[in-house]
Amino acid sequence: MTAGRRPSVGELFRTEPLLTALLAVGPLALAVGQLANGYVNDLSPIVTLPFAFVMVAFAAVATAHRAARYRRLRLEADLEG
Repeated sequence: MTAGRRPSVGELFRTEPLLTALLAVGPLALAVGQLANGYVNDLSPIVTLPFAFVMVAFAAVATAHRAARYRRLRLEADLEG
């Protein structure tokens, strides 16, 4: 792995699939479920859209944090070995 390259989501899924799924896919599924629930129960989009936006933002930040952690661990392993 080169020092300047960010790990892809595929690399993250290969190394720790459960954690990556919980951080990347879980909040997105929760956002979609909340939007569907709001549609079925005639809730106002003022209630459901902010929640969905926060879940998508959380998924993006958590996945980026996981990628940074993975990259740091890889760099440390390259330095040691």
